[in-house]
Amino acid sequence: MSQTDAPDDMDDSSAPLIEHLAELRTRLIRAVMAFIVGIVIAFTVAEPILQFLLGPIEATLRDLGDPSPTMQYTSPQEYLFTLFRISMVFGFALAFPVIGFQLWRFVAPGLYAKEKGAFLPFLVASPVMFLLGASFAHFVVTPLAMAFFLGFADVPSLIADIMGSFVGDTAGVAPAVEDGIRITFFGKVNESLDITLKFIIAFGMCFQLPVLLTLMGKAGLVSAAGLRNVRKYAMVGILLLAALVTPPDVITQGILFIVVYGLYEVSIFLVHRVEVRREAKMRAEGTWYEDDFDDEDAEDDEAAK
Repeated sequence: MSQTDAPDDMDDSSAPLIEHLAELRTRLIRAVMAFIVGIVIAFTVAEPILQFLLGPIEATLRDLGDPSPTMQYTSPQEYLFTLFRISMVFGFALAFPVIGFQLWRFVAPGLYAKEKGAFLPFLVASPVMFLLGASFAHFVVTPLAMAFFLGFADVPSLIADIMGSFVGDTAGVAPAVEDGIRITFFGKVNESLDITLKFIIAFGMCFQLPVLLTLMGKAGLVSAAGLRNVRKYAMVGILLLAALVTPPDVITQGILFIVVYGLYEVSIFLVHRVEVRREAKMRAEGTWYEDDFDDEDAEDDEAAK
């Protein structure tokens, strides 16, 4: 009897899986379509976006004495591919509300009401924090990095030589270099954009730290006491991160360390608030047990040691 029922049971159990896969396919198709539409929209304004992203380099060159900053590309397809890269990044940003909504619609039916209330705020906070990190990178970090890198170039002397060669007047022209070769900056569009986008993505991801740790705190995966106990390891990790994603100057690395470590402390505070609210709710429901949570704190302390 059991042998004859086995195929029917298997068919019944596979039906929900097929329905979930069909739902996933529908959500993925809608997300991809939104991404494609975002790319098309972003491509129509890709050149103004490129000018905006290269703004810190332009400002630095003007501060160094270049009255008309110029960049170049060295292959026929390079400029088009640069605009396409911008369209990909900003197209995803434009499509993220739709992609996030499709993700939410897929996972929401499997969540309890309290889980929905916990997950939805983080889905909203994540793009906000990424935007804050990207803005910090573009308006603070990138200008400092460009000033550090381009400060080695003798731009005023180069401009004086170029102007003197066209005007034919040697007054005010920088003297010729008797020994060696003059090294000047002729920026490539794709390489300069690559540095800017790396800063934006790196800082945008770093600003996700409070969102991630608070969500883990709500899930019970981390605690405020445990995060406090691993501060010294977090500091070392943040220092390594600062050395990897920033140019080799102490000022930029110090700024990143201060910002990310500050976000780590904010995360501890947010996780602590989550724990206080959870304790108050469990006390009101009569399900709070002091001994169990004291044991958990002791385990966190022992693990930190």
